[in-house]
Amino acid sequence: MMIDEDLQQWQDHTNNLVNALIEDGTNEEVHHTIEHHFSSTDFDVLEKAAITAFKMGLEIEDPEEAELENGDKVFAFDIITEQPLDEDIIFEETKKMFDLAKLCNVDYDGWGTYFEE
Repeated sequence: MMIDEDLQQWQDHTNNLVNALIEDGTNEEVHHTIEHHFSSTDFDVLEKAAITAFKMGLEIEDPEEAELENGDKVFAFDIITEQPLDEDIIFEETKKMFDLAKLCNVDYDGWGTYFEE
């Protein structure tokens, strides 16, 4: 399967993060909370993306204002899911989030999770 460079970046991120968690001893038997990060400098555009995600049945956190390292303001929200720590499952979900971001004209800033005992 061919994927574009942007998606390849997220596939590499997924593989690296899952492998690092496993190497650190996270509990592979439990579902992990996955936080997909979205941002935009335009609050109205971000809010519309959050509403679109909500209408799709996704669990979203309230948009917030954040400050970047260079001092610029950005608005962001997360979509929260629960998934097994499986590279294929998480990457399929990542592709959907990437497509949602493109559709809504916001930035997809990747995903993160927490170590599980």
